[in-house]
Amino acid sequence: MGKTAFVFPGQGSQYAGMGKDIYESSPKIKKLYSKADERLGFSLTDIIFNDAQKLNLTMYTQPALVLTSYAVYTILQEKKPITPDLVAGHSLGEFTALTVTGSISLEDAVFITYIRGKLMQEAVPEGTGAMAAVIGLKAEEIEEVLKQIDGTVEIANYNSYEQTVISGETKAVEEAMKVLKEKGAKKVVKLAVSVPAHSSMLKEKAKEFGEYIDQLDIKDAKYPIVSNITAEPIQTKQQIKHELKAHFYSPVKWVQTIEYMTKEGVDTIYEIGPKKVLTGLIKRINKDIDLHNVEKLQDIEKL
Repeated sequence: MGKTAFVFPGQGSQYAGMGKDIYESSPKIKKLYSKADERLGFSLTDIIFNDAQKLNLTMYTQPALVLTSYAVYTILQEKKPITPDLVAGHSLGEFTALTVTGSISLEDAVFITYIRGKLMQEAVPEGTGAMAAVIGLKAEEIEEVLKQIDGTVEIANYNSYEQTVISGETKAVEEAMKVLKEKGAKKVVKLAVSVPAHSSMLKEKAKEFGEYIDQLDIKDAKYPIVSNITAEPIQTKQQIKHELKAHFYSPVKWVQTIEYMTKEGVDTIYEIGPKKVLTGLIKRINKDIDLHNVEKLQDIEKL
């Protein structure tokens, strides 16, 4: 019999009003939101449901996605309990994965992702960092091009065989975009972000973030988490602490994560949280995996 995995989305999956049906369905969920608001000292709930502009600021986006995805997971486990063999999150989604495995409490997860968003924004002055999605060129070819570019530009996300995201200094990213088009990329699109996520430009701020990580009560995880950094399972609190510190500036190996899951016998994956971004990526990596989107109450009822 095949294995089951849970995956959780990262930034870009947020939208105003996400998770509202889940929130309104249960006093238990309302309590979760209220505890998150209390820990943060402001109403994240209000931002999620009523303030699209604020929701798109990275320091609010990050805790909002963790809270929403965790709420969906909680209702799923109440109505249709499923035990995963492996879990993973895409970039920020790794924090949701850690919360689901009991490694970090929800209150700590929303707090630390709020801090993470703030520090990422502070790390790089507006306009000096950029990201771009490269479609239709192999990651190895992109890596070769980036070696020849002056300045900082690196792979940030190995999203699928067809899609890779680069990140770094604006000038270097723009130069790389031009060369990658010449090399035959089908499409190169600059992303609407101000922070060059998962690049070494964030390394300095990662030290400060590490101090916050050291203050958290991190426990061993109930289930193995496939690391974004190594695409290998991690489970002990020491491994998790190390992961969270390096995660700040390291590339997201999503292709390798799905390859690892497949090798381990995973044939069913549930994407838990807003939108269907990961489902789209996974289909391009392994079309034989049985995929389920769990975002709304009706999705849970259909399972």
